[in-house]
Amino acid sequence: MPEASPETPDGLTGTVVIIGTGLVGASIGCALTAAGYQVHLEDRVPSHAIVAAGRGAGVVTAASPATVRLVVVATPPASVPAVVDDALDRFPQATVTDVASVKSIIIESIDAADAHRYVGSHPMAGSQFSGPLTADADLFVDRTWVITPTGANDPVDIGRVDQLARVCGARVVRMDPEVHDQAVAQVSHLPHLMSILTAGHLREVPADHLPLAGQGIRDVTRIAGSDPGLWRQILWGNRDAVRHELVGVREDLDELLRVLDDPDALEAFLARGRAGARSLPGKHGQPAATYVPVTIEIPDAPGALARLFADVGAAGVNVEDLSIEHDPSRQYGYLSVAVEPGSAEALASAMRGRGWDVHVP
Repeated sequence: MPEASPETPDGLTGTVVIIGTGLVGASIGCALTAAGYQVHLEDRVPSHAIVAAGRGAGVVTAASPATVRLVVVATPPASVPAVVDDALDRFPQATVTDVASVKSIIIESIDAADAHRYVGSHPMAGSQFSGPLTADADLFVDRTWVITPTGANDPVDIGRVDQLARVCGARVVRMDPEVHDQAVAQVSHLPHLMSILTAGHLREVPADHLPLAGQGIRDVTRIAGSDPGLWRQILWGNRDAVRHELVGVREDLDELLRVLDDPDALEAFLARGRAGARSLPGKHGQPAATYVPVTIEIPDAPGALARLFADVGAAGVNVEDLSIEHDPSRQYGYLSVAVEPGSAEALASAMRGRGWDVHVP
């Protein structure tokens, strides 16, 4: 157990309880356990907690309430307030936090007398996978973890949640709960709905038009495949902030319809989108950088992708990002490798020397 005695506002000592052992809860357990903390796991489906324990997330034995100093609630959003209330009652010495993506409605719904021991938080990390089998202790490394304290919180409680995020390798950001909800409506909830709208429109597209779909529409619609039940809870919980953003999008759409017949105005409208995309931070929170895509053709054959990755690694060029697109009419795919502009030709030359077909813009 990491030592921090006597406890300071930045210290986390004692036992940790995690309630809910899906991907996020189990991953937090793995990170804390790897750091030497004693973690106890709870789940309404006991087998999920057992699987998470098998992944190294903690133990399934009941924790002694007197020793628990932090409880992490990682249940579906709709159940968070009730679970937080119960945790505040069961663990009288503990700070209670959660990982839900909406904060204000939780604060408003907590009924426990010791509600001041609840400090909301939201790790901005996840994956397309779910469940404890996919738990990863590194899930939060270099990712943003938002803490949303209120004026009622004690510095020790805030410090425990802060230390939780740092032990997991995250970058901590503190925000007012309402500001947090506005921010996630803008950068998470609205993009999800844009993906839903685009994917839903595909129902009206003739079947013989769909084979023309390229990687662009697959990128836009990827998150539309997320669990509708979970997103119902998220969007309902943040509906006021989401509604505000949707009104803004409706105004933008009306403007786009007006400028479609004016080429100059249309180009200006499109340029706004490019400027917005460039405003997003790059790796590790740094300003976004411009990379060059080096596209490599991959035959659909056993071992081809593994050989390609090995050859890219042998080229000695740092890869900033990558994506794979499949050719719908040929048994080939295309790996797009994003690299620094000065490295593009070196990578292309090295890959051509190993027999790959390469394209550099």
